[in-house]
Amino acid sequence: MSFVDEAKFFVKAGDGGRGCVSFRREKYVPKGGPDGGDGGRGGSVYIEASSRLHSLIDFKFRSHFIAKNGGHGKGKKMHGHSGQDYILKVPAGSVVKDAETGAVIVDLVEEGQRYLAARGGNGGRGNVHFASSTNRAPRIAQKGTPGEERWLRIELKLIADVGLVGLPNAGKSTLLSHMSAANPKVAPYPFTTLEPQLGVVKLDYGESCIMADIPGLIEGAHEGVGLGHKFLRHVERTRILLHVIDATGLEDDPFHQYQVLENELARFNEELIGRERLVLLNKIDLMAEADLARVQKRFQEAGIACLAISAETGLGLEALREWLAEILCDE
Repeated sequence: MSFVDEAKFFVKAGDGGRGCVSFRREKYVPKGGPDGGDGGRGGSVYIEASSRLHSLIDFKFRSHFIAKNGGHGKGKKMHGHSGQDYILKVPAGSVVKDAETGAVIVDLVEEGQRYLAARGGNGGRGNVHFASSTNRAPRIAQKGTPGEERWLRIELKLIADVGLVGLPNAGKSTLLSHMSAANPKVAPYPFTTLEPQLGVVKLDYGESCIMADIPGLIEGAHEGVGLGHKFLRHVERTRILLHVIDATGLEDDPFHQYQVLENELARFNEELIGRERLVLLNKIDLMAEADLARVQKRFQEAGIACLAISAETGLGLEALREWLAEILCDE
């Protein structure tokens, strides 16, 4: 099933029920008077965050969400039933925007957080409310008011503890598959990963964390080049960033890869500059020790913390787990 992280949808609250025009008619009660009941309230549409969902896949098959109308009033002062509310469940981390203006309406981050997207209409009053000394038999009642309706847009920003960022073919998907039970597609060509992937990584002390593989960035990603612009927003909610670098430098110098990533993240959102991060020098199984030492020295001279790993063979991954546990478990 494909990953869906943005959608446009329509919400419509239920209309209020009509008030009733009715009069008491009992054998021994002449001129019993009006007894028309009120119409019921229309159901409202709520959007609720759920940590059990990780994609907006439901919006791929459905774009209209409508609550029930209120029931009409009846005789003997019987009110109509209230329309059932519609609770639209979305993943925690969803941002709801106005479809026309693009203005952010609500950011649903916490489990159970709820937003009233469309308010149900009020029920109309029955004719019992319109009786007076001058009009003892009113034959009027109110119609219910219509429920609110609007078009909205929703965007998902994945909530993960750790985000993997790197240029295409850096080895992020391989790393995720070896650190967790996730099974992302791995192949030796650019943009193998076309959508974010999530995996649960077990750490020390019985703890675990959620790791997200963000599709490969390239220079200019913040301006929409490549796939990065579409998925960069998923990085915003991660607590730790792991820069996965191809240490072999066959296609690009390792330090230049790091500079490209830092530049794209900073130009997309300056707040990412202060995020906890670690550089992972990957594919060291394909390097000579002297070449690895040269690359490590370049990062050390720049004061950048780095860890040498091989996602393919598992070399250095235990040290990575220990580092993650130390950072996450101490918070």
